[in-house]
Amino acid sequence: MSPKVYIGGKLYDKSDAKISVFDHGLLYGDGVFEGIRSYAGKVFRLAEHIDRLYHSAMAIHLEIPMPREQMARAIEDTLAANRLTDAYIRVVVTRGAGSLGLDPRRTTDPQVIIITDQISLYPEELYEHGLKIVTAGTTRNHPNALNPRIKSLNYLNNILAKIEGTNAGCLEALMLNHKGEVAECTGDNIFLVSRGVVHTPSKDSGILEGITRNAVIEIARAANYAVVERTMDRYDVYTADECFLTGTAAELIPVVECDGRTIGSGRPGPVTKDLHKRFHVLVRGDR
Repeated sequence: MSPKVYIGGKLYDKSDAKISVFDHGLLYGDGVFEGIRSYAGKVFRLAEHIDRLYHSAMAIHLEIPMPREQMARAIEDTLAANRLTDAYIRVVVTRGAGSLGLDPRRTTDPQVIIITDQISLYPEELYEHGLKIVTAGTTRNHPNALNPRIKSLNYLNNILAKIEGTNAGCLEALMLNHKGEVAECTGDNIFLVSRGVVHTPSKDSGILEGITRNAVIEIARAANYAVVERTMDRYDVYTADECFLTGTAAELIPVVECDGRTIGSGRPGPVTKDLHKRFHVLVRGDR
């Protein structure tokens, strides 16, 4: 069966899923998106993802042409049409087709696109043995230029840092903000563990407020770990006992080296393992 893609209220075969080349989402990265996961046929934290999508759209003065309840139904219906249970869901909202100029007032018909598919971001052995990362020279967008809390289609900032990571032989790269503080990785939020306390950069550090990040914070606090959201620098990363990343696609993955420096024992630590297990209980019901 050909995968079905939702565009503007209709389902199309993957080969027929098309939008205008004059769409400002293509021409200028003018739009917003969400990456969402489903487990056993249930969409994980759908309401939170939809809220973030609509908040991002509001921040760039983009009106999504459907209410939130209809968006939720469209996501679930697309997932069902593709007969997927454990899947990755990409929701894209573009500004719509217009002229070759920047003026968004000359665009019409914003496009809502929903794609569902399988995804495996990292090889399984990295979840067992840990990931190596490097610090990218590309800094996170200045919040007064493009606020990192907006999940926009313009991901070039992250892509440039990702290129630095892959050129260094790493699958992920750490990004600093304009003040040289730790922000996040190119597609994941970062956590550190020091003396049993879980630390993560605060929202004003230039991060995208991850849905998985928030879920892990809730899990950690429910398990009686102290969690601190604060400003951090690379010294904190280098001297941490443990480090792990979180993201919709990555879920929770340990980091054992940064910039050639071994973190902790050089193996996934006990807090990371415990939170990883608890996260799987939350999303999959694993025991």
